[in-house]
Amino acid sequence: EVQLVESGGGLVQAGGSLRLSCAASGFTFDDYRIGWFRQAPGKEREEVSCSSSTDSSTYYADSVKGRFTISSDAAENTVYLQMNSLKPEDTAVYYCAVSPWPILVTGGTHYCPRPSQYNYWGQGTQVTVSS
Repeated sequence: EVQLVESGGGLVQAGGSLRLSCAASGFTFDDYRIGWFRQAPGKEREEVSCSSSTDSSTYYADSVKGRFTISSDAAENTVYLQMNSLKPEDTAVYYCAVSPWPILVTGGTHYCPRPSQYNYWGQGTQVTVSS
């Protein structure tokens, strides 16, 4: 059975850090692109990052660039999202997802797979940043 399980969310003060984990079972990340999404109450889902282990392509939304970092542990089949310098506006439920579609690179700009192209999703983990 294919499964993604997120963990690591919680309550943190502004300026603090959290590391989210996304553990996979039933498949390996090597065959997929990984995306991290978030959704705050009343707001649309936002893709904050996507990454490909095959060619190291990585994209970060402007809202998190320089503060968030994707990494992975192949032995643990786990992907991480390190979140530093957290802001209250980072408060949301965070989801990891995987897609068989590639990250497109055009003119130096990375384009993540569309949300509809991610075929496995985790259950989400709540991140709350207090001011």
